[in-house]
Amino acid sequence: MTPAIQCLRRSILYKTQNLLQFLQIKHQSQNPISHFTNFVTPQSSIQPQVRNFGSVVVTETRQLGFKNHLLRLLRNEIQYELTDSPLQQLPAEFRGFKVEERPGEQWISLGKKIGKSEEIAIEVTMFDKSVPIPKEGEIPGLPGEEVQLHITMIISIFKEKSNQVLELICSAFPDTLEIQKLFVREQSKFPTKQPYTGPKFRELDDQLQDSLYDFLHERGIDDNLCVFLHRYIQYKDKAEYIRWMESVKSMVE
Repeated sequence: MTPAIQCLRRSILYKTQNLLQFLQIKHQSQNPISHFTNFVTPQSSIQPQVRNFGSVVVTETRQLGFKNHLLRLLRNEIQYELTDSPLQQLPAEFRGFKVEERPGEQWISLGKKIGKSEEIAIEVTMFDKSVPIPKEGEIPGLPGEEVQLHITMIISIFKEKSNQVLELICSAFPDTLEIQKLFVREQSKFPTKQPYTGPKFRELDDQLQDSLYDFLHERGIDDNLCVFLHRYIQYKDKAEYIRWMESVKSMVE
């Protein structure tokens, strides 16, 4: 995540705290008795209507000021992301896999056909977690520790004239593919049976593990695909963040 994104999110959090304070003041203005109990003496409470009118004017002014300030922050950050740190559009195809970005979602899809009898579909999350990488001599968990971002991949391999799907759940690190699980399930969108998912991949025989990696590599699913996906998800993360800011700005306006 870029420093600009982190800065904006801190700004939004700060303004959210101000919003909570504003909502508290607004609530008090709707309850004249509790409002004047906090700010005037009992003797001065004999003119609640005049003072309440004044507090409403102040509240509306604060509301307008808060709104304009928030909109200005959003516009500035959107402008920064688009001009000073512009999006770098990546190709929507890699090794025959065509990419569907799916705007507004936390997933992208890839797909390609192999010959006339096989089709591959891959569902890829945005960054869903990070794994610490402690340097030599460092204690894990300390602040400033480097991390690797993690992407989850669900690979589905379909065969012609078969109602079953070979499915693999994988982890995509910046330059490494790791198989976590594989099993066979029904091709139906509403399967009637719960598939047996087998043991953990690392519990399989080493030669079998190597053969399954070779099986994927022959289809273009390897470490190089992980490199491409991490670059693409960085692009999508930025695009979704700008889209999110635009939506918030539209609602505030």
